[in-house]
Amino acid sequence: MAEDEKKTTAKAAEKTKGFFGEFKKFVMRGNVIDMAVGVIIGAAFGSIVTALTENVINPLIGCIGNPEVEGFVIPLIKGQEINLGAFITAVINFLIMAFVLFLIVKAMNKAMTIGKKKEEEAAPKTKTCPFCKSEINIDATRCPHCTSELKD
Repeated sequence: MAEDEKKTTAKAAEKTKGFFGEFKKFVMRGNVIDMAVGVIIGAAFGSIVTALTENVINPLIGCIGNPEVEGFVIPLIKGQEINLGAFITAVINFLIMAFVLFLIVKAMNKAMTIGKKKEEEAAPKTKTCPFCKSEINIDATRCPHCTSELKD
């Protein structure tokens, strides 16, 4: 009985090592780490955009209309209200973030194409028979469809 328990324990330990080994392999892949760094930078950048919106853009909008964009609410019945100011702030934050991400992706795509050589156009493998207009092999001296002799 003790031997069976040892074998079962050893199998369970191997499965656990295998599971954690797979997890470690998954976490250490480059794209997972890149994604984690992106999320952290995105969160930090989000706070910068929020500060820009609340401290610069909202006061500028306030100069045009209501001085308190954040406090722009529409009262409803039973003490409920629609907070349009907070919604406008969130939309402005989103647009700024989306625009900056667009610029970053566009710059990255351009940087990826700088070092690449343009692929040469592949030589044609077929030609058209001048008599029957069929597509034939470029090296053919006779058309397989109409049996005409080809000069090219």
